[in-house]
Amino acid sequence: MSTQLLSSPTPRPKDVNPFLDAVMAQDTSLVSSVIRKLLENYLLRPNTFLSGVSHSSFSDDMLPGVLQRVGFAAANILLLPFNYLASPKLEGSRSPFTERSLLVLLVLIHYRKSILNEEAISEKSDDFGISDSHSKERTHLCGNPYREAFNNIRDVEFDPVIDVEGNACHGPLVKLSFASLFDTLGMCLTDEAAVLLLYSLLQGNSAFLEYVFVRTDLDTLLLPILETLYNASKKSPNHIYMLLIILLILSQDSSFNASMHKLMLPTIPWYQERRLHQTSLGSLLVIILIRTVKYNLSKLRDVYLHTNCLATLANIAPHCHRLSAYASERLVSLFDMLSKKYNKLAEQRDKKTDIDRVNSVGEDSLVEDVSTEFYIYTDFLRIVLEIINEILTYALPRNPEVIYAILHRQEVFQPFKNHPRFNELLENIYTVLDFFNSRMDAQRVDGEWSVDEVLKIIIINCRSWRGEGMKIFTQLRFTYEQESQSEEFFVPYIWQLVLRCGFSFDPNAIILFPANISVENQDTNTNAQEAHNQEINDMKARGIFLDP
Repeated sequence: MSTQLLSSPTPRPKDVNPFLDAVMAQDTSLVSSVIRKLLENYLLRPNTFLSGVSHSSFSDDMLPGVLQRVGFAAANILLLPFNYLASPKLEGSRSPFTERSLLVLLVLIHYRKSILNEEAISEKSDDFGISDSHSKERTHLCGNPYREAFNNIRDVEFDPVIDVEGNACHGPLVKLSFASLFDTLGMCLTDEAAVLLLYSLLQGNSAFLEYVFVRTDLDTLLLPILETLYNASKKSPNHIYMLLIILLILSQDSSFNASMHKLMLPTIPWYQERRLHQTSLGSLLVIILIRTVKYNLSKLRDVYLHTNCLATLANIAPHCHRLSAYASERLVSLFDMLSKKYNKLAEQRDKKTDIDRVNSVGEDSLVEDVSTEFYIYTDFLRIVLEIINEILTYALPRNPEVIYAILHRQEVFQPFKNHPRFNELLENIYTVLDFFNSRMDAQRVDGEWSVDEVLKIIIINCRSWRGEGMKIFTQLRFTYEQESQSEEFFVPYIWQLVLRCGFSFDPNAIILFPANISVENQDTNTNAQEAHNQEINDMKARGIFLDP
């Protein structure tokens, strides 16, 4: 399997992976058995190592004679990874057998083989209609039977013959307990391989995605995800990005967005900045996403991370219900924070333009870079305004704390009131501000207003709010799509995880990715910026993008 380390990230016909190619050619029944066994190893999380693995480990009472049909040699080929997995090379609380079973699974489902085909092409060569024929070579990627079996995993509790869309399922099916899979993943999301497994299930297996949406204990998955994002400075950039993509996938479902605002958390002990009591899961998600944007703005400075966070916030905005005071305040502060970055970029752009005009020196590239970033942050500010607008348009009576937050910090919107990109959105915000400011002015109060008094006035007047004068904009909705050649990102990433778990390989021979990345333990993130530049460029170029 490690022959992949000797190939480039882009699959090519000349790549030599004899073991993986032999594995891909096996009978579908055996493929399903392998997928099931690897996942069972992960779910059972055995405390002891197996002294050896024979082909009987793959036998299935429901499928007698499978190995006999494919032959003893094929069975031995497939069992080679298990002989490696069963060797007790690592010590610790996590079973190496469990961990490596998962890594083998990830390697198998993300492998793609490139094949070269010749296509006959005819072209007219003269006015008499005589044509010349020649062949043109084209490459295409073969299907992956392990990926297909993985995407067709069904819950043992439900009928596996029909999928969630009502289509008949063909071929052998892998049946597992989705409840066990859900709970196990919830306990392991600090591990990058577990995050990749969850992503692969949500992105490729519609049955598991549907199962997640009907679970009422969303905190089982979301709390470890949010805690990991809270500790982003200690995690690798890839780990953070995969978690953000998972949140984006989940936020595409309206029932998920509504449900998480109804689930109350008594306390969040790992959140250190302030005590959070009786906070909804939805409010915590908003707080952590905004905190991630702030961290990115000060440390990583990556536009793609901003886009992921804002996309998820935009998807959940119309479904916000009783957003907490702290989450509401952070939402307004997000606009203030991005506006400061926007103003700074505007000054830099104007300054560089003036210098270039006076000196007539070719600094076009510098001006262009600043201008590009300036327009990107213009879009970010507009997205934040649309997020606030959607809460005020579709959920104002249910979010008095949001109204309080924009009343309290209304001065941050003033500089952009006449901005051509923002004025329509700010008209709605000022319609709300004018409505509640007038109600406040109508109340005679001696001395300063207290927070409780202001909230009381807001809650009372929310009942009489009819949305008059508000412009209705099309809801901003972001979806996630995986690029067809996403293996160019995932295969190097998975093999970096394999090398970290104790698998030794000559770093000078590695072609799949820069060898220095594999030897770093990125969980400590001691050199985050260098790793960030390499990994994020790979992700943006090779398979992760948003489709707004």
